[in-house]
Amino acid sequence: MRLYNRSFLAIALSACCVSAFAPSKHQHATKSAVSHSAAQSTFQSPSFLTNNLRNNFQLSVATSEICASTVTRPNDIANRWEVHKFGGASLADAGLYRTVGELLITESSGRLMPADDSEDGEQKHSGPIPTMAIVSARAGMTDQLVAVVDSALLDMNAAESALTKAVETQLSILKELAPPTITDEIEERMLKDAKDILSVVQSLRMIRSVPPSVMEVVTGFGEIWSAQTLYAYLKHKGVVTAWLDARDVLIVRSEKANAGLGDKGSSSSTGGVTPLYVESALKMEEWWNGVGKKEGVNSEDIPPTEAPIVIATGFVATSDSGVPTTLKRSGSDYSATIFAKLTDSARVTMWKNTDGVYTADPRRVPEAFSIASLKYDEAMELAYFGAQVLHPSAMEPCIDGNIPVYVRNIFNPDFKGTVIQGRCASLSETNKAGKVVNWRSKQGEIPIKGITSVDGVSLLTLEGASVIGGAQVAERFMGSMAGAGIDVLMVTQASAESSITVVVPENMGQAALRAAQSTFELELSRSNVNGISLTDKSLAIVAIVGEGMALQSGVSATFMSSLAKANVNIRVIAQGSSERQVAVVVDGDDASRALRAAHMAFTLSQTMVSVTVLGATGKLGSALIRQLNEQRESLSKKMNLSICVNAVSSSKKMIMGKDGKCLVTTSDVNEMLDSDEATGLDMHALTMALKADVNPHRVVIDCTNNDSVADYYVQWLNSGANVISPGRKAGAGPMDRYKEIREAVSSNSVEWQYESSVGSSLPVLSTLRDLLQTGDDVQLLRGCLSGTMAYVFRTMDENTSFSEAVRQAVEKDFAENNIREDLSGVDAARKVVVLARELGMDVSVEDVVVESLLTDEIRNKEYTGTREEINAAILEDLKSLDEPMLKRWKEESDNGRLLRYKFYVDVATGICQCKLEGVDNKDTLYRLRENENLIAFETSRYTTSPLIVKGAAAGPELAAAGMFADLLRIGRGFSAST
Repeated sequence: MRLYNRSFLAIALSACCVSAFAPSKHQHATKSAVSHSAAQSTFQSPSFLTNNLRNNFQLSVATSEICASTVTRPNDIANRWEVHKFGGASLADAGLYRTVGELLITESSGRLMPADDSEDGEQKHSGPIPTMAIVSARAGMTDQLVAVVDSALLDMNAAESALTKAVETQLSILKELAPPTITDEIEERMLKDAKDILSVVQSLRMIRSVPPSVMEVVTGFGEIWSAQTLYAYLKHKGVVTAWLDARDVLIVRSEKANAGLGDKGSSSSTGGVTPLYVESALKMEEWWNGVGKKEGVNSEDIPPTEAPIVIATGFVATSDSGVPTTLKRSGSDYSATIFAKLTDSARVTMWKNTDGVYTADPRRVPEAFSIASLKYDEAMELAYFGAQVLHPSAMEPCIDGNIPVYVRNIFNPDFKGTVIQGRCASLSETNKAGKVVNWRSKQGEIPIKGITSVDGVSLLTLEGASVIGGAQVAERFMGSMAGAGIDVLMVTQASAESSITVVVPENMGQAALRAAQSTFELELSRSNVNGISLTDKSLAIVAIVGEGMALQSGVSATFMSSLAKANVNIRVIAQGSSERQVAVVVDGDDASRALRAAHMAFTLSQTMVSVTVLGATGKLGSALIRQLNEQRESLSKKMNLSICVNAVSSSKKMIMGKDGKCLVTTSDVNEMLDSDEATGLDMHALTMALKADVNPHRVVIDCTNNDSVADYYVQWLNSGANVISPGRKAGAGPMDRYKEIREAVSSNSVEWQYESSVGSSLPVLSTLRDLLQTGDDVQLLRGCLSGTMAYVFRTMDENTSFSEAVRQAVEKDFAENNIREDLSGVDAARKVVVLARELGMDVSVEDVVVESLLTDEIRNKEYTGTREEINAAILEDLKSLDEPMLKRWKEESDNGRLLRYKFYVDVATGICQCKLEGVDNKDTLYRLRENENLIAFETSRYTTSPLIVKGAAAGPELAAAGMFADLLRIGRGFSAST
């Protein structure tokens, strides 16, 4: 084997010398699973690529015609081969190599078959299964080998050091897995490989460049060493096994011989690599009858209870001219499906570190979940738009033989994962099948399978070329992109203005701009073209994918509506001709929010609302937290709504969930704020965290009734967050701020809910809005808006003094924290202002005529101490009012009237007032109970008797219920928008 490797290196060195005067720029990266990066999608329409690849790949050649039965049915075992692919993350250390080895032993031993598959309806064992494992290099190895090549250009000592470190790490793993009787020979080969690598890279300093062939052959040793390491473990376990260097078998033709490794995580990097199946099948049979027999995997002596396990290298191959090459970055998936076709496998399993293919990237959409099944076409659409599915080209070899591809979790092997199999119906077939229906009418059926994104893209726009003509513009524009080697991910064109926009990877933006400017240089100089521009801000593609989109109306509307509700601006829209995907371009900073919004919109997950509770340790905030906890399960079941409290604060401290994650809320919020994770209250930091939260559904609940907090409302609303404020400081505060808040609500399509600021949990403001919006003319509002005042004047009599009635109201939590705000009428006046402003009146607290029940001395006195001490002192001072208040009570009582603290809003005169007056039994306030509010609406429709809203409205529990209702109102809006 060493001689064969040396011959490969000799060929690479020869290529190196030939390329001395034509240095090629290589690309660095690791062969990882497909990631959300800009360079992933060479978008010509995946459906077009599928047809193109179908023609270029030898897919029309049936497996049975190119593979000998001795290979496809080894040792006459009844079961067909099964192929398993393991990426570098699954092979990071000795423990993971053991995990992979044991998994292969288990899979090879067979499985219980479903009862439906047997004639007698009973479960039976499948028997042993011939197994092939395709392995990537150990995690990080490819980067280490790239570093060896890079270092050789500048410092051979550094290159040798990097290579030594890479080899020693692999050898240390090897020696943990098997005894010297097995590992000595492998170690010797690895060390000789390292010497050969050094001999090749030493020549690079002479030519001062890295030919692609050298980079490919050197990095390929990561897979070769990895395969031998896993082979050693299985050999040690007594398994019938052999390892296969794919360069001995897999023959490919590359249209881009000097393309190098390709971009890191690129889904387009294997473009132009065509497996030559006939030649490869012959090589496979040659290996099977040679090395296979020598190692014992091709032997009649294998017990009937066992099946062979072959470990093959991923990523590497040999060109049809005999030069070592690779399948480019992320090509091990491709290796697995090519070998599956060669061996006529029953299935391919891609072992990842997630439970299959997810509905979205779980790192960006925590609510994402594993998809049970996908069609090949759907999986390719997802992959081309950046989803971590598997390499797009990897599905092509499986399509012809309809070989199912399973994506499973190596750390959770009992989970079934995702199966990819079958083709989507063509558009013509779909059109013949039926009529257009709204997707929501199909209860339980979701038209999309997943949502994905491509980060780091730019828009290149040519505009105003009407003089040239649309067809010519498109031809020349796209020709310039092709000539410059630009990956065009999306295209949109406005024929009216002969303008065209293409989406390109951000790192190709400037090259694309230069190419377009060069092509239209003459037209630009003559002003026949208005201009060619490139966006200077990083953008992202967000796409929804699913076979069920065709002939179903409302899919695009749901998608766009969800983005609008999340305050995400759309720059470009495109729909694939297959009607299996709709893609938009958005600002890069908005990509995660867009993904989560769309994911919730199609009920792929619950509607999650991120909630920040300010003043959470007060009576009001504590009651709200308690109610949220009690109703959490009910909201999930009945409304498909999840409330995530991810930030809480007191007047001095705050705590936020890491990366916007939910806090484990308890009834006692003080426990969280006393923890080490809590910090000092910093409203700016909290605001920045709120803006950074990628959840499109964000709500701030302000329980503080603090002016300085209300000053932040505009910032929160402008960031797309919604606000709930039970306090009156914002609704009745300075008019300029009130108008700014209103403008922010209107401009950003967000909600400011403050129903609970008037009447606690009573529907006062919503009733008023309904009257106004239905065209009613509201003329007068009157009643009582103070629960404290209602209690005091319902309770006081000859036996219960005024001060005692106030004390009882305080004990029952009916009063404000500062009871002077109740007794002075200021609190009632603020509520009146809130109502008046809803009616369109330009009113402030200073404009309300207010009767205070306090003397100037008590109202202006400075009290010190704790809240309890201050209230006790005020109650003591209130005793001086007992006698005059009793006198007033008797006067009204003698005339058959009761004292009530009443408010008026007279729209015609503009007069707003709050005052204490006697009411007779004809007045609606006469029977007001001790904790009630009452509002009477006199309108042009309600002429004979007013519309009355009346009910209990005092105490933190009722006020919290009002806030909860505001939150649910917003939550229902989120759900409706989806």
